[in-house]
Amino acid sequence: MRAVDVIQGTALPLKRSDVDTDQIIPAEWLKRVERTGFEHGLFASWRDDRDFVLNDERYAGARVIVAGPAFGVGSSREHAVWAIQQYGFDAVIAPSFSDIFRTNCTKNGLVPVTLPQRVVERIWAAIDDDPATELVVDVERLLVDVPSIGLVEGFPLDRATQRRFLDGLDDIGLTLRHEDDIARFEATR
Repeated sequence: MRAVDVIQGTALPLKRSDVDTDQIIPAEWLKRVERTGFEHGLFASWRDDRDFVLNDERYAGARVIVAGPAFGVGSSREHAVWAIQQYGFDAVIAPSFSDIFRTNCTKNGLVPVTLPQRVVERIWAAIDDDPATELVVDVERLLVDVPSIGLVEGFPLDRATQRRFLDGLDDIGLTLRHEDDIARFEATR
């Protein structure tokens, strides 16, 4: 996993709540053997609607999804996180996340940012006014900054998870930090 300290860019306003993992990446995409190519299945059933926000060229290249509450509910599938990342998003801002989805995010390098609904709505309004609105997600300082509207808001992230992002450590990377201890143990076993 790559290190993440600051994410800066535009955002996609996904004004939906209770977005489940099957909506993020439909089950038929789970048959893939490779761990790549999931971006093509991101929100696949919704993308058939030409008015779906992901089809709007004004949001092309966005790096952050700003969604409603209960994002990532449903079955546990890392594929949902992979699809979001492979499409080009580095963070999701929402009032709440499913615990399993949030954990899958933190283990794969997608930053889950929890902000109050009122703040999410302020960000949506800014994006509606100007789709080129820049957001900054600062993992080091645990802040979301939207300079054009003077918004600076903190977000919670436990210290261990914050370190994972800043150091770019997935579960294997965390284990390999103890490689010498493991080798010593295995040598005397």
